[in-house]
Amino acid sequence: MNTSIDLNCDLGESFGAWRMGADAAVMPWITSANIACGFHAGDPGTMRRTVALAARAGVAIGAHVSLPDLVGFGRREMQISADEAHALTLYQVGALAGFARAAGSRLGHMKPHGALYTMAARDAALAGAIAAAVRDFDPALVLVGLAGSELPRAGRAAGLRVAHEAFADRAYAADGHLVSRQEPGAVIEDVETAVAQAVAIATRGEVAVRGGGMRALCADTLCVHGDRPDAAEFARRLREALQEAGVGVRPMVVAAGAIAAPRWSAAGPGAGA
Repeated sequence: MNTSIDLNCDLGESFGAWRMGADAAVMPWITSANIACGFHAGDPGTMRRTVALAARAGVAIGAHVSLPDLVGFGRREMQISADEAHALTLYQVGALAGFARAAGSRLGHMKPHGALYTMAARDAALAGAIAAAVRDFDPALVLVGLAGSELPRAGRAAGLRVAHEAFADRAYAADGHLVSRQEPGAVIEDVETAVAQAVAIATRGEVAVRGGGMRALCADTLCVHGDRPDAAEFARRLREALQEAGVGVRPMVVAAGAIAAPRWSAAGPGAGA
């Protein structure tokens, strides 16, 4: 059983006059914010405002790096080289770090978004390039990736601290992969069902899989999707349920070395975000 776990949320995903999410309402319930860096969502003004919100709330600030795909919200795969992955990661991390510094705060972690996250979960070369970019920018950053996948493995190999991530509101397949978003029921819409899944992961290190049965799944951080229409209520219920179950909620970057060892299931990773 975990004695504590991080709650991270993807935020800052508005763009220009278009608004997504309820960032201010979500902020009191989470411990880490993954802030869009302009490639799948977000713009300079949104980045600055979201960083300021997180800094005021005492929420750890992280870069949410994506493929350059505003139209597809970063959820469409692209063919990119390892060099391109390194460059786009470094570019986006550096941009958000600038806003964090201007707000009197600092960047603490990096988590890829959407298709880039999925691709890095299974592609060792791509994962290595992303991990190298994080290390090259700041080796003190925590790299967040799908539990047991190539990305946290690459992060460890690069000498980074890593956080193995699980999802409260995504269905898991029998092989441990996340069910594709193209399939019905891939996203768990019911708040209480998603909360129960999160508590099982945090307290028992296991998750129910499609088709029946349970599968081992250990995680350091749980994701709250900020684009859910009920994201604030979901984050509140999730935090309350974890605390009621005896699981503390704290940022992944609180203690140096707190996430030093790999804690994934021997059965392997999932795929998709």
